Amino acid sequence: MLKIIIADDEDKICQLIYKLVDWKSIEMEVVGIAHNGIEALELVKSHNPDVAITDIRMPGYDGLEFIGKAKEVNPDIEFIIISGYQHFEYAQKAIKYGVSDYLLKPIKKDELITTLTTMKDHYLVRAEQLSKEEKMKLSLKNNMVKLRNSFLNEILLKKVRRMKDISIDVINREYQYNFKEGCFQILTLKLDGLDQTYFSNVKFLEEKIVLLINNNLKEYCYDLESFFVENICYSILNFSLSNKKLIRRQCKILLDEIALQKDIFENLESTIGLGTVETNLSTIDDSLKTAIWSYEQRLVVGTNRVIDYDFTNTNQLADSQLFYDFNKQMDSALERLDKSAVVSSIRFLREGIKKRPETSGHEIVQMTKEVCNLFLITIRKNKFLLDENTTFFEEFSSNVNNFGSVNSLFNYLINSIVNLLDKIIEDKKQLDTKPIRDAKQYIQENYQNSITLEDVSTRVGFNATYFSSLFKKDTGYTFLEYLSEVRMNQAKILLKETNLGVAAICERVGYSDVKHFTKMFTKHIGLKPNEYRKLYS
Repeated sequence: MLKIIIADDEDKICQLIYKLVDWKSIEMEVVGIAHNGIEALELVKSHNPDVAITDIRMPGYDGLEFIGKAKEVNPDIEFIIISGYQHFEYAQKAIKYGVSDYLLKPIKKDELITTLTTMKDHYLVRAEQLSKEEKMKLSLKNNMVKLRNSFLNEILLKKVRRMKDISIDVINREYQYNFKEGCFQILTLKLDGLDQTYFSNVKFLEEKIVLLINNNLKEYCYDLESFFVENICYSILNFSLSNKKLIRRQCKILLDEIALQKDIFENLESTIGLGTVETNLSTIDDSLKTAIWSYEQRLVVGTNRVIDYDFTNTNQLADSQLFYDFNKQMDSALERLDKSAVVSSIRFLREGIKKRPETSGHEIVQMTKEVCNLFLITIRKNKFLLDENTTFFEEFSSNVNNFGSVNSLFNYLINSIVNLLDKIIEDKKQLDTKPIRDAKQYIQENYQNSITLEDVSTRVGFNATYFSSLFKKDTGYTFLEYLSEVRMNQAKILLKETNLGVAAICERVGYSDVKHFTKMFTKHIGLKPNEYRKLYS
């Protein structure tokens, strides 16, 4: 039998834990009860327990001191910590100590027994004390869990096989499910607010949440399975249509119970995203897609709620005037490698999105990815140095779901782009000089005026001959070629976006002779100005 000690400064808590469990039935025995850390440590020394259930705060040695000193006596002892309201600072430190699990007050019988049973299985495996029959049962149980999870992971997420090609009977047989005709729905549970402090010890939070899902939903389902991918839990529910409203009600209760975990994980935010209810398992992909869209909608409506798929993805943001204006700002800022202007352009997009109530969370996520893509395209278009093997886009995409608000997501977007841009700027300094950048900016700001090579070279502090050579070496263009390129690009914009006549456009982009302007435009673009307008406006 495994030996257990209980330590809590409240005797009623100790007695509650002791009386909640039929210890013999789970092959455990309580060998001692302590009401402070000093007494608890003496029990460790005298009884050498396998598991200690201890309060996080106690007189004498508090829970943390007790854990540390007990591990010095017996490094293999397992700990279950008991946490009350807002003890997260102590709990965080206990997590770093490597505790095995935690219980929140008020302690629930089912959760306590499940925790103890799981711990016993782990202990027996580690100690190699399982009988042949027990080993077989545990192995079958583990294999079945893996098999059931593989259905969710390989069939639903990775699309290894098409759902339309697999019947319920085949799934039940091959993946050990008990699906029945009725309703099928995907539930996604998204965790936010977990910083790097928790990631290495978050496994038992995931196990706790899966347990809560089962406790709240399983009795209303024909079958239910859940598994985590990073910090998103995917659950497939199969239930009778008559239980549809009950499932929705239980999701709210589930969310309330998960909120209690904030006593351990201080900044934890959780969102349940419900996909469409399907009456045929072959269309469960639609429920998965909409369940993902539902948790992404937290960017719009907020976290800590159950979100049904009752909104639309218009996919109009990429074609909006807002994105067009952002694109122009971003393009101009990147051409000049103006970091503050790049940040301003992204903030402009963020504030514009906030003012668009019709924009869905899914569109916002996709838009941030598109901004990253646009950033890379523009950097390459301007021939700035960029590692061909950069994983910038892949890294951003893998982390994009870790942020539960528009502000936090855009802060991550800005930081990601700025970090890479800093490296590009630093590399560019080896090949570029400030006078050339100043010259290019001056040309972009004054192309509509009559400017000459001598004007610009004097402005940046070089003689015309040296500046001309340096400019050509840096940009690949002569001064006049670059000036013409800037003017032609602006002329194209005016032709597409305004009703100004060719003469007026000619004057606005720095030419005094319409005939010469038309000749230059045709040479650069391959079309006359009016032909270009007809084709592209």
